[in-house]
Amino acid sequence: MKRLFHLLAVLSLALGFAFSAPAQSTPYPSANLPKLYEDFLVKINAIPIYDNHAHPGYADDSDVDAMAAPPEESNVLRLRDDNPEFATAAKALFGYPYDDFKPEHAKWLADRKKAAEKSGDSAYFNGILDKLNVETCLANRAFMAPYLDSKRFHWVFFGDSFFYPFDNRDQTASTARYKKQMNVDALPANLAGYEDFVRSTMADNQKRGGVAVKFEAAYFRTLYFTDPAREKADAIYLKYHSGGVPSAEDYRLFQDYIFRVMVDQAGKLKLPMHFHTAVGIGDYFSLRQGNVLNLENVVRDARYKNTTFVLVHGGWPYEREAALLTAVKNVYLDTSFQSELLYPSQLKPVLKQLLTLYPDKMMYGSDAFPFNDALGAEESFWIAAHTTRTALAGALAELVSEHAISEDKAMELARLYLHDNAAKLYGGAK
Repeated sequence: MKRLFHLLAVLSLALGFAFSAPAQSTPYPSANLPKLYEDFLVKINAIPIYDNHAHPGYADDSDVDAMAAPPEESNVLRLRDDNPEFATAAKALFGYPYDDFKPEHAKWLADRKKAAEKSGDSAYFNGILDKLNVETCLANRAFMAPYLDSKRFHWVFFGDSFFYPFDNRDQTASTARYKKQMNVDALPANLAGYEDFVRSTMADNQKRGGVAVKFEAAYFRTLYFTDPAREKADAIYLKYHSGGVPSAEDYRLFQDYIFRVMVDQAGKLKLPMHFHTAVGIGDYFSLRQGNVLNLENVVRDARYKNTTFVLVHGGWPYEREAALLTAVKNVYLDTSFQSELLYPSQLKPVLKQLLTLYPDKMMYGSDAFPFNDALGAEESFWIAAHTTRTALAGALAELVSEHAISEDKAMELARLYLHDNAAKLYGGAK
């Protein structure tokens, strides 16, 4: 009898493990991985995308970005013209009849886009979104273009110009265009007046359709913003508002102060703040200064709990640090640029980790950008969407095959990342 009880106990324990096995995650996928991937890809392709970050427009539109690419910049392998994926994208979008971008072939594509630009019809870029099942796109642009449908493309304006009210002969940003917009001929006589100018311009841009404010500050300075006393900023403003070139130290201190004014105003306007937080174009970009962790003192500041911060490009190559910063309730990130820089097999492990940390804070982004007359934002949109959907299907298939999550949970995470998180953040959740 004693041996019988022992046998029953062992059998019960074994059965217990057997029944619990599906809920026990494993480090290796099961044999069902390929089928899971194919099934998920079909479902993921049907999810409409909410693109958190892009630069839609034609190649000769100077308002596509607030900053021009440096001449003869070094391009990573995947973003060079000889990447055959670009020809595949052009075939899918336009029926491009060639397999390369030789000048005589690229002219076919450039002529098509020039004709679309000349027509000025907003249906053109709407059609690109439709072909890729993109519902809404946030357009990071200096100013919006009439050929972009405001119902589909929502404006994200730039805030860096407010950092350079004084002589800034060594920088490209200035307040000139915003002064013209606000009918201001000269800088206000004191700091209080300049603060009012900044706040009123931000509010006016929101009324013009702006849904967020973007900073490319990482290209020009460190993302670490100190918290200087107003008296110091006031003295600098009084000294230089009528002329003269501030020292680098004075300019940096003034920027740190006015940045805090903008964070406060963004919170009052419920206007999310977007930050470039990844490696940048050009060989001069400082990885150390642009490290996303430089923003930690700001996003964790209790004074700004009502301000939403979005880490554009997800901090790559510091994407894990960026993802962990989203533990702060008002911090989000997107994976824009990564979706073009990285191949699907490289983006897959990134998404696999991000979506198992704070999945309600992760958002899709393309960073679509027109490279030249032939290779435009259109192909860039395609590359980003294709890369992300396939990488996402692979990441979720692995998680399910490893018994980490259920198939239902996988599709829930896919919808959050591709659409719902951004839609909720900007007020368009369905």
